[in-house]
Amino acid sequence: MAISVTEKAAKEVKRMMEEQKFAPDMFLRVGVAAGGCSGFEYKFAFDNQYNEEADQKAEFFGLPVVVDRKMDLYLDGATLDFCDDINGRG
Repeated sequence: MAISVTEKAAKEVKRMMEEQKFAPDMFLRVGVAAGGCSGFEYKFAFDNQYNEEADQKAEFFGLPVVVDRKMDLYLDGATLDFCDDINGRG
């Protein structure tokens, strides 16, 4: 998979999923879309639709993550992290 997820980010996303009472088959879908200053913006969504031919799935610290194989080029080397400090939370 082209991306990685830190333990802190995985814990926060799992906390949100539990808080929202999502079904156990839900996962985090990561992608990119046209837009933003650099031409692309990151997209995050909760999903339960997985296409074995088009998607790839990985697990990071117990968090299932799915990425469309076409997004690999745009996400290569990206790391999803979570920050909770005086400057903000996200």
